[in-house]
Amino acid sequence: MFTLRKLTQTAVLLAALTPPISAQPSPEKAKMSENPLLQPFKTPHETVPFNLIKNDQYLPALQEAMAMGRKEIDAIVNNPAAPTFENTVVALEHAGQMLNRVSSVLFNLNSAETSPELQKIVREASPLLTEYSNDISLNEKLFKRIKTVYDQRDKLKLDGEDRMLLDKSYKGFARNGANLKDGDKDKFRAINKELSQASLQFGENVLNETNEYMLEVTDEKDLAGLPDFVREAAKSTAKKKGKTGWVFTLQAPSYQPFMQYADNRDLRKKLFIAFSSRGFHNDKNDNQQIIGKLVQLRYDRAKLLGYQTHADFILEESMAGSPEKVKQFLSELVGYSKPVAEKQLAELTNYAREHGFKDERLERWDYNYYSEKLKKEKYALDDEILKPYFKLENVIDGVFTIANKLYGLTFKERKDIPVYNPEVKTYDVFDQNGKFLAVFYGDYFPREGKRSGAWMNDIQGQKIENGVNVRPQIVNVCNFTRPTETKPSLLSFNEVTTLFHEFGHGLHGMLANGKYESLSGTSVYRDFVELPSQVMENWCYDPEALKLFAKHYQTGEVIPNDLIEKIRASQNFMAGLANLTQLRYGLVDMYWHGGAPKGETVEQVESHVDSLVNLFPKVEGVAFSTAFSHIFAGGYSAGYYSYKWSEVLDADAFEFFKEKGLSNREAADKFRKNVLEKGGTEKPMELYKKFRGREPSPQAMLRRSGLTL
Repeated sequence: MFTLRKLTQTAVLLAALTPPISAQPSPEKAKMSENPLLQPFKTPHETVPFNLIKNDQYLPALQEAMAMGRKEIDAIVNNPAAPTFENTVVALEHAGQMLNRVSSVLFNLNSAETSPELQKIVREASPLLTEYSNDISLNEKLFKRIKTVYDQRDKLKLDGEDRMLLDKSYKGFARNGANLKDGDKDKFRAINKELSQASLQFGENVLNETNEYMLEVTDEKDLAGLPDFVREAAKSTAKKKGKTGWVFTLQAPSYQPFMQYADNRDLRKKLFIAFSSRGFHNDKNDNQQIIGKLVQLRYDRAKLLGYQTHADFILEESMAGSPEKVKQFLSELVGYSKPVAEKQLAELTNYAREHGFKDERLERWDYNYYSEKLKKEKYALDDEILKPYFKLENVIDGVFTIANKLYGLTFKERKDIPVYNPEVKTYDVFDQNGKFLAVFYGDYFPREGKRSGAWMNDIQGQKIENGVNVRPQIVNVCNFTRPTETKPSLLSFNEVTTLFHEFGHGLHGMLANGKYESLSGTSVYRDFVELPSQVMENWCYDPEALKLFAKHYQTGEVIPNDLIEKIRASQNFMAGLANLTQLRYGLVDMYWHGGAPKGETVEQVESHVDSLVNLFPKVEGVAFSTAFSHIFAGGYSAGYYSYKWSEVLDADAFEFFKEKGLSNREAADKFRKNVLEKGGTEKPMELYKKFRGREPSPQAMLRRSGLTL
C-alpha cells in the first residue's frame, strides 16, 4: 500500500504567514546557523543526517524554511518582467525546496519513528504549513502571473512535460481556492487548517489504540493450534513487555497468525473485537466525531470550490474521472464477486461443520481460522510450511535480483548512511552501466513508534536542476515478523507479496527520470499509482523468480516444485470473499465522500454498505471506519477504489510480460520507459497505451482472480 506524500511543489501550495525571523544578530540566529536541517548535508549522496538532528530543531527549521520560501515567492510575484513559463511556472516549481526538505524529514519520521514529543511538534507544525500553503495558493498576484502564462499556452513552444507542469500548476491554484472571493478564501483557510489537525489526530488515535492493547496468555492450553513460530514470537513479545507467558498484540505479525491458527474461539473473538473496534470506544482515542468532522469539512471545501461532493473534487484528477464511474465500476465488481464469494463461504461453512463447528453461521473471527485449515487440506499448504523458505534477507535479495533481470539494477548495501533507527538498512542503487540511480532505505519491523501497514515514501524526489539529474532517496516501510531468539525473520507468503508490492512503488520512485519533481516518480493520479506496485506482486507466483530467493533458512534447499505449484494453485483461494472485503472498503469510502453528509453515524454508514456486500453476521461494537487510516489519515479519500482499478491495469500489464517472457528485457524496457520513468509527465491512459499498445481490458483481472463461476 502507498500513503504519505511529501511537500512537493504543488504542496508548496502549502503556506502561511508566520512571524518573520529577525534579521538582527542574536543567540537564536546563531543557533539557527547550526541547525543541521538547514545546512548542506555532508553525508553520502546528501542523505539526511538523522544522527545530528534533535527534535527541538524541527520547528525553528520549518519557520526559517518558510521565511525562505516566502522570499522566493515574493521574488516571483514582484518580478518586473512579463510573466513567462521560466520566470513564473518553473520558478514556482523550484521555490520552497528547503521547506520541502525539512517537512519531508519530519513527516517521514512521524509515520515510521514517532514519539509523543514528535507528535506534539507535528501538531504545532501542521497548521503553520497549512497556512503557508494557503498563502501561496490564495496569492492573487501569483495566480494572475500563472494564469497569464496559462492563457498563452498554445502560443508557447513547450514540450509535453512543460505543458503538463503548466496545466498542473494552473489547476493546482484553481483547485486550492485561487478563484474564490475574499470572504470565501478565509473560509477555505479555516477549513484546511481544521482538516490538517483532524487528520493528524485520527492517525494518532489509531496508533495509540494499536499500541495500548495486548492479549496476555498465561495458560499454555490457550495456545492450542498455534505453530511454534507464533508461540515463540509471542513469548519474545511478553519478555520485552516484562510479562510472563505469551503476549499477542494488534500488530499484523501478531494478530494475523493468531486469527489463522488459534483453536480457542473465545480468544479469537476477543482479539478480533479489539482490532476491529479501534477508535470506536467513546474514549480519548475515539475517532467517530473526527470522521464526522472530516467528512463535513471535505464536503464544505468541495462546495466552496464549486464541486458537488468531495468525490467530485478528488476524481476530477483521476483516470476514473467521476464518482458515477467509480460507483459503476465497484458495482460491476460486486456483481462478479458476490456469487463467487457466496459459493466459497458455503463451501467453508460446510467444511467447518464437518470439523465440529456447531453454530448456524461462521462469524468473522472464524473465517481466517477455518479458511486456513481448508486451504491446508485442499493444497497441503500453510504458512508453517512456507515460512522457512522466506527468510527476510533472502526475499530482499530476491526482489533485488528480479529488478536486475528486468531493469539491470544492482543494490549495494552501505553502512555509512545515517538512519533514523538501527534496524533500517540502506543501499546505493546503480543502473546496468554502473551509474548511480538512487538511495534505497528498507525498514521492515514493527515498533511502537511506527504506524501499522506498509508504505513507500521519498525523502528526496527526482528532478533535473541546473543541468544535474538529482537522484531520489526512497523509503520502503513495512511491519513484518521479527526475528526471535532462535529463528531469523521468516515471512508469511502475504508478507512476501507485501514486500514486492512496496518495492514496486520504490521502483516507480527510483527509476523516475523527469525534469520536474512535482511530476516525478509517484506523482501520478491516485488510480494509476498502484500499477507499478501491484504488477510487481505477480513475480511472487513465478517459479523462476521463486527459485531465486525461496530457500530453506536452515538447509539452503530451494523451494521444491510441488510447493510452487501449490502456491500457484491456491492463488485464487477464497478470492471472491477477498474481493468483497476490498470492495466493502471502497464502497464505504465512496459513501462517506460521494454525497452530501447526512449526519449518519459510523454504524449506520457501514450497515448500509454491509447490506450490499457483507456475508457475515453483524458484530455489535465494531467498526472499521474508525481505523480506516487510508481515507481519514492518508491520501486515499474518495480514492480507495484505486486498488481494484489498478488491479485491472496490473493484470492486463502482466499478461504482456507473460506473452514476452517474465524476464524479457524488451517488455521490461517498455514498462520502464513508458510507466516507471515517466511519472506524471503525461496522462496515465496515454502512458499505458504506449506501453501496451491499447487500453487495458478487465478480462485479465477477472481471469486471474477466478471471478467466474
